[in-house]
Amino acid sequence: MPLKSYLAARVAEVDAALDVLLPPAKQRPTTLHAAMRYTVFAGGKRLRPVLCLAAAEACGAAPAAALVPACALELLHTYSLVHDDLPCMDDDDLRRGRPTCHKVYGEGMAVLCGDALLTHAFAVVARSAGTRRYPAAEFVAALAQAGDSTHLIGGQVMDLEGEGQRLSHRDLVRIHEAKTAALLTTALRLGAMAANATPAKLAALTAFGHALGLAFQVIDDILDVTQSTAVLGKTAGKDQAVAKATYPAILGLAASRRAAARLTRAAMHALAPVGGKAKRLREIADYMLKREY
Repeated sequence: MPLKSYLAARVAEVDAALDVLLPPAKQRPTTLHAAMRYTVFAGGKRLRPVLCLAAAEACGAAPAAALVPACALELLHTYSLVHDDLPCMDDDDLRRGRPTCHKVYGEGMAVLCGDALLTHAFAVVARSAGTRRYPAAEFVAALAQAGDSTHLIGGQVMDLEGEGQRLSHRDLVRIHEAKTAALLTTALRLGAMAANATPAKLAALTAFGHALGLAFQVIDDILDVTQSTAVLGKTAGKDQAVAKATYPAILGLAASRRAAARLTRAAMHALAPVGGKAKRLREIADYMLKREY
C-alpha cells in the first residue's frame, strides 16, 4: 500500500474511534461537548496516533492493538493546542485552517474544553488492555509523564519565559525535548507497549521518537517563516512577531535545514534493532522531513 493510502486508512481508523470515545455533541453540557468535538475534528494529520499504530505494527502487532492509547494521546495533544492558542498563551486565531476554539466558543469555554479533553484522555487510556510486559497502569503513567510539569507543561513554561530572550541552541533543544519530542516519543512507546515489545525494541523506538520529534520541530519552525498562512492552516510568521526562540532565529534557515536532515538520519539509524517491520516508520519519517505544512 502506498504511504498516502496507508496514512489515510490509519487516520480514518483513529477518527472513527475518537467519534465513539468522545461524548456525543448533544449530551449535556452540549456547548462543552460541541467544543470538544469541534477541536478534535478540526482536521490535522493525526501524526501522533498514526505513529502509535505504526509502532505497534513494527513490533509485530496489528495496528488496532494500539488504537485506544493512540486516541488518548491525540486527546492530550488537542488539549494542549486549545490552551496554547488562548490569548494568555500564544494568542492565535487560526488552527488547522479554522478559527481556534476560543474564537468560536469564547475564552472561558476554551479553557474548560482543554480541561475536559485532558481529563477524558486519561479515561480513555485507562481502557488500554495492557500486555504481559506492560500492564494497563504503565500506559496511564506514560501518558501522565508526557503531559506533566517536566515535559509538555514544563516545555510551555520555558517557551513562554523564553519569548523576547536570547536563548542558546541548547535552551531551544530543552524546550522542544519537553514538548514536541516528548509527545512523539510517547506515541511510539505506547504503540510498542501495546504490541508487548521487547525492551530492546522499546528502547529503539524511544530513540527514534526523540530524534524524530526534534526534527519535526525544526521543520515546523522553518515552515513558519517560509510558508503562508493559507498553506499552514495557522498564522504564519507568528513566532517571529512575538520574538519567540526558533531554530531559524538562532541557527539561520540553511543550518536549520541541515539540522532537520541530521536529526532525521539519526532517527532512521535508531530503527536498526526493529528490522524490516519498521518500513512504515521510515516512510513516515521521510515524509515528515519533506512536508510543506
